[in-house]
Amino acid sequence: MENIITPPPMNIIIEKKVVNPEDLAKENPILPMKNMIFFPDVPTPVNIVCSKSLKLVYDVQKIEGILGVFCQKDISVENPKFNDLYSVGLVAQIINIIKEGNKNISVLLIGTHRVYLKEITEEIPYLKGKFSILETIWPHKSDKEFMEQQKVLKDKLLRILAVKLGMPEFVSNSLKQSNDYNYLANLAFITVESSIEKKQEILACNDLKERYNKLLFLLEQEAQLAEIKESIRRKTQIDINKQQKEYFLQQEMKNIQEALGGNIHDIEIKEIKEQAAKINFNIEQRIIFEKELKKLELIHQNSPDYSTHINYVRNIVSLPWNNYTKDNFNLARAKKMLDKDHFGLEKVKDRIIEYLAVLKLKGDMKSPAICLYGPPGVGKTSLGRSIANALGRKYFRMSLGGLHDEAEIRGHRKTYIGAMPGRIIRAIQKAGSSNPVIVLDEIDKVGNDYKGDPSAALLEVLDSEQNFAFHDNYLDIDFDLSKVLFIATANSLATISSPLLDRMELINVSSYVMEEKVEIALKHLLPIQLKNHGICKSLFHIPRKTMEIIIEFYTYESGVRELNKKIAKILRKIARIIADGSKCPKKITKNDLFKYLGIIEYTKDKYENNEYIGVVTGLAWTTVGGEILIVEAGLSKGKNAKLSLTGNLGNIMRESAILALEYIKSHVIQLSIPKALENWNVHIHVPEGAIPKDGPSAGITMITALISAFTGRKVKPLLAMSGEITLRGKVLPVGGIKEKILAAKRAGIKEIILSKENQKHVDDIKDIYLKGLKFHYISDIQEVLDIALIL
Repeated sequence: MENIITPPPMNIIIEKKVVNPEDLAKENPILPMKNMIFFPDVPTPVNIVCSKSLKLVYDVQKIEGILGVFCQKDISVENPKFNDLYSVGLVAQIINIIKEGNKNISVLLIGTHRVYLKEITEEIPYLKGKFSILETIWPHKSDKEFMEQQKVLKDKLLRILAVKLGMPEFVSNSLKQSNDYNYLANLAFITVESSIEKKQEILACNDLKERYNKLLFLLEQEAQLAEIKESIRRKTQIDINKQQKEYFLQQEMKNIQEALGGNIHDIEIKEIKEQAAKINFNIEQRIIFEKELKKLELIHQNSPDYSTHINYVRNIVSLPWNNYTKDNFNLARAKKMLDKDHFGLEKVKDRIIEYLAVLKLKGDMKSPAICLYGPPGVGKTSLGRSIANALGRKYFRMSLGGLHDEAEIRGHRKTYIGAMPGRIIRAIQKAGSSNPVIVLDEIDKVGNDYKGDPSAALLEVLDSEQNFAFHDNYLDIDFDLSKVLFIATANSLATISSPLLDRMELINVSSYVMEEKVEIALKHLLPIQLKNHGICKSLFHIPRKTMEIIIEFYTYESGVRELNKKIAKILRKIARIIADGSKCPKKITKNDLFKYLGIIEYTKDKYENNEYIGVVTGLAWTTVGGEILIVEAGLSKGKNAKLSLTGNLGNIMRESAILALEYIKSHVIQLSIPKALENWNVHIHVPEGAIPKDGPSAGITMITALISAFTGRKVKPLLAMSGEITLRGKVLPVGGIKEKILAAKRAGIKEIILSKENQKHVDDIKDIYLKGLKFHYISDIQEVLDIALIL
């Protein structure tokens, strides 16, 4: 069988034999080739094994003759005939013969012309036949496209040879300087890897330009393939080098560790055992831990599972199993510490003292889950730290705002990459005890999606009948949370699920009144800000009267967060005066506030609008506290008493407006309305249209505004109201009474109309919040009108 060895990637100067067409018409030896196509001008070595081919080569060498080289169509044919050979081949001459062993030889052949096989004349002792030269059609010398083809062909050939054969520099330079494009093209034919059929097709092509096009296509494929192979080889080499480097470094580390007293695996296991010996496991926990530790000892250090399992075992030993801090049962001390950090909030403080008292008497009890709800800035979150200090417990705050993955609470199964315990277990780890105070901040802002509902996972956490055996997916061992004091905070209960609310003890932390804000500012906020700004207490002070003006005209909030910012703004300017070396004022008066805080930001005048007909002040509840709500009613000439509603009202408020108008239509005589309703269109507007508004509590406000517009009677000044109405004219109770009362006080309201059923809610409010207010408790609309409208 005749096979190619390796084509030389450089031009070899050889004196080629001149071939006459007459010589080709005579009988000439034919050398059949298997899996090999020859191209002109490129010296090509061939192994000769077959005895017929050996005789042919020696006979041709004796006479220094020529021979035809044609490729077989089917390599399985041992004695090919005319139809077994491709019709286009080469006429070649022998350059050299090299003996390899007793029977095999290697022959260096060079093709001179493409020829066409006409016929085979003899088959013994080897094939002989007649052939004719195939003429090549050359492009015109001025063909620019052909010239570019040659340059591109040369570049691609050099790229392939560089990647495949790793040419020496002198060979590469020799080929770069060569302008024999015909030789380079033939060398490319030999070099490119392609099927025999495609190569034969190119060899048979007479048009040189077309031959180059086909060759360029094959070269592009080959170049891309070669680059991919080279890229893979480089990456593989880098990976192998990296692996070898890591292996040697690991071995070196192992040797160093052994010299220091043991390998890292043994050291880690020893450390874990020492930690475990200090932990107060119960029997079940001890059995599980020892089982996992034995499993870890059997895993090889270089195994992918090793890091996963050792992290799991470390998480187990990092937990404070059955480790509790001792509670401080001094009730007077606890009360003092709570009062020191927070002004007011009596219900919360009393509940903590009660819990501590029961714990002192019983010695052991399950901790309650408390939910503090109220507007922002009233101290719900900071109260958690104060409670922890009062009880002598560890403290941890966990923000739940925006949480939407159940695994954040329960953890991920340890088989997942990057798995870790849930937030509850991590909080216990960081706290370092099994009975800390954990604040679940913003529990009303927990979301849910396709990953699960975190609020559902919190059911087990906050249920004292279940959390003694809380199951974390990562830990996979029950952990006792019954001694943990959970304090949740929320702005609104509306977004918290009913089952979750049922598991918590709800305590309302309401808005502060002026007096409370002043006390908080003077006793807590101002000293803290003085310390934060590096100002000595003896150098500067804000008087009580000035603080009242700041609260009344520069803040409008339920809590004290904005007030804290205003105090900080004043102290920044004072700090600048001191730093500049200027004389610092000992205190600031109300006349100095413009200099430090700018113009007045809030005024009560905008709320005192009851001097206009059809304008009534209502009271509303929001997640940030109470607000006053202005309702305006107007009439215009029209038909059928068409009702228009504006101000970004929700469905419930729209229904209240419809109820109010229908009630008026059915009680025209009783209400002494002089105008014919069908001749007037009605328009109700609630200002600040960018803010969505909804709820039933504006019912009596709307009906009062409409009757004021129809009768021309003004509403009593400094009066506000809140209540739901029915079609029969009854006034129903509403919620958020304390927040609404505080909003009325901030706005300077003196009288408030509420449903009789709301009187019990007012009676539950401290007198300090009610000071300066007069309440009217009513049960139907007529009573509202008698109080509110001026004759």
